[in-house]
Formats: sequence, structure tokens, C-alpha cells
Amino acid sequence: MKIVRYQTAGAGAWGILEDGVVLATEGTPFVDLAPTGNAVGALDEVRLLAPVTPATVLCVGRNYRSHAEEFGNPVPEEPLLFLKPPAAVIGPDEAVVYPSLSKRLDPEAELVLVIGRTARHVAAADAWDVIAGYTCGNDVTARDIQKSDGQWTRGKGFDTFCPVGPWVETDYDPEDVGVTCTVDGELRQNGRTKDLIFPIPYLIEYITRFTTLRPGDIVLSGTPEGVAPVQPGNTITVAVEGLGSLSNPVVAENGSAARVTMGS
Repeated sequence: MKIVRYQTAGAGAWGILEDGVVLATEGTPFVDLAPTGNAVGALDEVRLLAPVTPATVLCVGRNYRSHAEEFGNPVPEEPLLFLKPPAAVIGPDEAVVYPSLSKRLDPEAELVLVIGRTARHVAAADAWDVIAGYTCGNDVTARDIQKSDGQWTRGKGFDTFCPVGPWVETDYDPEDVGVTCTVDGELRQNGRTKDLIFPIPYLIEYITRFTTLRPGDIVLSGTPEGVAPVQPGNTITVAVEGLGSLSNPVVAENGSAARVTMGS
């Protein structure tokens, strides 16, 4: 089942995508959502929003060996976790704002786990039971701020720095799928989830040992190598095999500083 969230008059509503048509629903997202039988419209006629409204956005850093090595960082011995504010979450086709405080902005393509029930102290063997589905995500990073601050809250936490979508797929095997990022059609990242240092069940056990995850919360599982900066005017497209693609334009914030060039 493909769960979407779409724009209605002044609000967002949940729906299900079937055969290219968005259907209206009743029930609770990621718990008991069911179609009413009423069609909202064809997919290309409906404005999709982020398919999640998480209270917690939990991310895993350096979870691909190749990505850690491309920045000269050590491979972590335990999952390296950080949070993004819920205000960072945006949906398909919404703009990523290049903040005036930064001189280098990097997209990071990721597989996103969507939590389906309250999860605390979940054993790895039971991890699949608490995941409702999967979607595409982009861990946008102001790399210079991340490095200068010494911790990651600002560098990864600006508004618009967490595009998610286009839908949540509930019937999906995430253990060996492709994860890519293209910028204006140029392939930048191309990895597979089988290369995650810490696999999904391990991550769920590790995370729920210290915090509670609730329905609709999301976990960004890590990004493969190939990370490189973007500029205002670029369009970033993140795709996860079998989950569609997520595109977002990059726009400059008023008063933006000079940008670094590719490879800086």
C-alpha cells in the first residue's frame, strides 16, 4: 500500500495511491488507514505533501563506510545519531532554501524508515514489526556550519533541510535496494542498502534503548558516497529503488553569501 498526504483546501489530508489515482481515506495514518472508495484525482493532478508529520526525526550519520571515508572520517563503532527539527520536513517539489549563513550545501540521499507503532526497548528480531513502511529522504546539510560548530544541530537542522516523499510504501523489502541522488540529471550518489554498516534491525534496537519512537516518526538510515555541493537553481532528485523519486529545487535565501564551487 502506498500512503500519501495531499493538499486540500487549507489543510493536508491522507490518502492511498492505487493505479495512479489518489483515494480518500479514513482512519489513522500508519495504523488503520483505509480507502473510502472516493477518488481525489490522478496523481499528476494532486499536490503531494510530505507523507509524514513526525514528532521525531532521527538520523544515522556515516552509516556507509565509503561515505565516512570520502570525508576522511573514521568509521563509527556504534551508530552515530542526530536529530533534525520537525520544521525541517518538506514534501515533493517544495524548495530547499540555501541559507545565507552557509557557503556549502550538500544533499544526502537516504532510505527512510517510518514507524508504525510505539516502540521502546525493541529487540532487533522484532524490529520489522514496528516499521510501518519506507520512503525517500534527503538529509540536506550545510557542511561548513556542521564542521565549524563541532556538532550537527544547525548544520543539519535548518527549515527545509529534510525533504521526504513521495509516498510511504508499506509492502517493501529494504535490505538490498539502490539509493541514488542526481542533481539536474547528473548522477552523484549510487549506493545499496546492503552496504549499511549498521543494518535496520540493529538501528531500531539501538535507538529504542534510549528513546521512544511513535507512529509517524522517521529514521533516516544513512547516505552512500558521492556527496557534493549544490547551488541555488539546481534541482535535487533522490530515488530509492521501488519507492519512486523525490525532487526539490534549491533556492537562495535573500542575502545569500557566495557559494563554493564543485569540488571545494
